[in-house]
Amino acid sequence: MNQNNNLTFGKIAERFSYGCGDFGCNIIYTAMSAFLMFYYSDYAGVNTLAVGTIMLVSRVFDGVSDIIMGVIVDRTKSRFGKARPWLLRMCIPFAVSGILLFSVPAGMSETAKLVYVFVTYNLTSTVIYTAINVPYSSLNALMTQDPYERSVLSIFRNVLATCGTLLINLVTLPLVRAFGDNASAWTKAFVVLGVLSVAAFLINFAGTKERVKPAAGDAETQNVPVKEGILALFMNKYWIMMTCVLALFFLYYAINGGTTVYYAKEVLGDADLVSTINGIYNAIQIIGMFLIAKLVKKYGKRNVFSIGLILAAVGMLILEFGGGSIPVIIITSLIRGIGNACGGATMWAMVSDTIDYGEWKTGYRTEGLVNSACSFGYKIGNGIGSALLGLILEIGGYVGTASVQTASAVTSIRICFVWIPIVVFAGCFIILRFYRLDDEFSDIIDDLQKRAANADR
Repeated sequence: MNQNNNLTFGKIAERFSYGCGDFGCNIIYTAMSAFLMFYYSDYAGVNTLAVGTIMLVSRVFDGVSDIIMGVIVDRTKSRFGKARPWLLRMCIPFAVSGILLFSVPAGMSETAKLVYVFVTYNLTSTVIYTAINVPYSSLNALMTQDPYERSVLSIFRNVLATCGTLLINLVTLPLVRAFGDNASAWTKAFVVLGVLSVAAFLINFAGTKERVKPAAGDAETQNVPVKEGILALFMNKYWIMMTCVLALFFLYYAINGGTTVYYAKEVLGDADLVSTINGIYNAIQIIGMFLIAKLVKKYGKRNVFSIGLILAAVGMLILEFGGGSIPVIIITSLIRGIGNACGGATMWAMVSDTIDYGEWKTGYRTEGLVNSACSFGYKIGNGIGSALLGLILEIGGYVGTASVQTASAVTSIRICFVWIPIVVFAGCFIILRFYRLDDEFSDIIDDLQKRAANADR
């Protein structure tokens, strides 16, 4: 009995430790999505259109860095495994880069500020975030091949990621006010949050273990050529689908998350309501993802994800036409939170499943390359979302220093917060109609295990 209890505790502890990685990631990632544009426009005095353009152009560099990091992960050999060493190496640089993002020097000219933004944004997103997030994203597939356990790990990942998002949404503006509510206050706030991020990654590193090896007996010692690995990706139809879904979903995260503070301030009349909106939304996500585990086991990842997309769209429509009162905000945040929990509980496990499909289809097992290419996909989505946000706000005539915004500026905020996400949900739903890996997965794993057994003879 004690042995079983210890086993259960150890498994839960490892799941929690795994989830801490996305908690650490989201401390900086959510800040970039939800507050960076607001900080640039209202505190640092940087043009939103120029910043949005920088964010989009930076994705070109991201594509190169993601592939490079994916290859590095696949070729890493250490006593800690392929992915875990990078969590330890990059956690402190990751925190420091997040601090630099929110430290635009006040005395610089407009051009100098844009140069600073370009350098620090690319340092954070293109180099350091890639170097820690690609290994972290690869870790799920390296820990287990059990489809249910992958789903549970994905749930813990997204629960802890949502906790990180909730933390940032709840404490960022109060911390900034506590430190003086000026540009330098943002720097001080992210020193505090950066330390927390480092602690989360240390737990992630210490509490997880890599167990999965390639099916072929001698493939473990062979390096997959980059060209062959990339060609294998494009033979993997399910990887293509999930990369497109991730790109769309993170476009939604960027444009909706980045608009929330504007929506609260200009449409609802109180910037502090961002804590109410996101607090309810994130809290119900955390609860919902634990309840969704049984639905995933019964109905499959794709179907649960698709239901979530419908709920999220319905929540947005109620918000748009419900009048914007506090009860409507609460109801729609609950519906959207449940909808997003369905995606959060499934999408990363679905990506991990495409790795096994790719190995079965092509003979190459490339956790790093698959996740780096997916990372590039969702960074592209995030970059387009950030650029669209800056462009639409600029077209609408939003002025960060204005006491009252024009009607067109308010309309542009509504478009970003409500209507673009609805279009994204529809696109993801259509793509998922063609995803059938849930039904095929058990046969694929059986065949891979037979190959491994034959190779060992």
